[in-house]
This record gives sequence, structure tokens and C-alpha cells, in this order.
Amino acid sequence: MSVKIRLARGGSKKRPYYYIVAAENRSPRDGRYIERVGTYNPMLPKDSEERVRLNIERIKHWLSVGAQPTDRVARFLDAADLLKREARNNPNKSKPKKKAQERLAAEEEKKRAAEEAANAPAEEAAPAEEAPAADA
Repeated sequence: MSVKIRLARGGSKKRPYYYIVAAENRSPRDGRYIERVGTYNPMLPKDSEERVRLNIERIKHWLSVGAQPTDRVARFLDAADLLKREARNNPNKSKPKKKAQERLAAEEEKKRAAEEAANAPAEEAAPAEEAPAADA
């Protein structure tokens, strides 16, 4: 049996309220859980003490028996100095996807071609104008 410490949603429509629970990983998100170990109210201001409430002793117990917190719960535990969470960085996430990169490459080719076309007639026209001036 694999136990997770995760969020279970409560509250009404457009007014979320989450219970932090220890549950078997196969049970539904809002379904059966083993124990409720805290709450999270995202509607409160970030600096409010009531926003995240944790039962620290029970969380320590579940972590000691091998329960794995989800990413969001790990953030709460890191803020409470119960667990060290490494910051994640995915630099590829912000890069444009394949089709967008192809589109950008095509636009750059058009710009280069337009610049070359604009520069080429100017270079050809300049010597032609200088030649008659040299004859006179």
C-alpha cells in the first residue's frame, strides 16, 4: 500500500477549500482517505496564518512511515520547515514548440530575402549612376 499526502478538494463551486490528507494513492482525489492532517484555504490572503494549517506531529509520523507528499503539499511542508524541497527549473518549458520554431525560421528567411533584395538594387544602381558622371 503506497500512501500519499495530498490535497482533497472541498468547498462549493468557485470557492475552493482543500483538506490535506494521507490517502492511498489509488483512491479518488476527493474520496476515501486514511487521515486528515491539515487544511488549505486559497481564498485567504497569502500572509494569513489561517491559509495553511498543518498537524505537524501527524505529518511527521506519515513521512516517517514512507508517505510521499505531492508537489503542492511538499511546498507547504518546505515552508513549515518539515521537508526540504529542491526548486525545479525546466528551461525547455518556456521555449516555443516545434511548429512555432518553424514559423519563426520562415519569417527570418523572408526578412533576410527582403534585406538582400533591398540591398542588391541599391548596389547595382549606384555604379550605373557613377559611370555617366565619370564620362562627363
